[in-house]
Amino acid sequence: MEDRYLNLLAEAKAAGANSYSPYSRYPVGAAILWETGRITTGCNVENSSYGLTVCAERNAIYKGICEGERKISALAVSVQDSKMPSPCGACRQVIREFAEECPIILQNGEGKIAISSLRELLPNSFGPEFLEKNERR
Repeated sequence: MEDRYLNLLAEAKAAGANSYSPYSRYPVGAAILWETGRITTGCNVENSSYGLTVCAERNAIYKGICEGERKISALAVSVQDSKMPSPCGACRQVIREFAEECPIILQNGEGKIAISSLRELLPNSFGPEFLEKNERR
């Protein structure tokens, strides 16, 4: 595995240590590698009003957007659980907003690593290009 992906996983794992997950007890960390080379991280933040909970992946993406980033090159997700993580449907769609395709590196608490792709996780996706304005006639 490429060193940059191992570094991204390490950043995701470190971010997961800051998770606020008192209800699910399922801490998640994420790290985004942007086209510029910058890395932003995020963790899941739960809320007693469950619908207000935000996933680690979206927190990391929104942080990058706030810092001026627009194009995702790769994403890593790390959990402490023995099961392999996978971005939820909402996160998959948000990832798609900023990447047509990118590697998604997943790591569980036992150190096992799997690599997927956005196209595998969200086939036949809907993206910003579907909403591009047509020229007026």
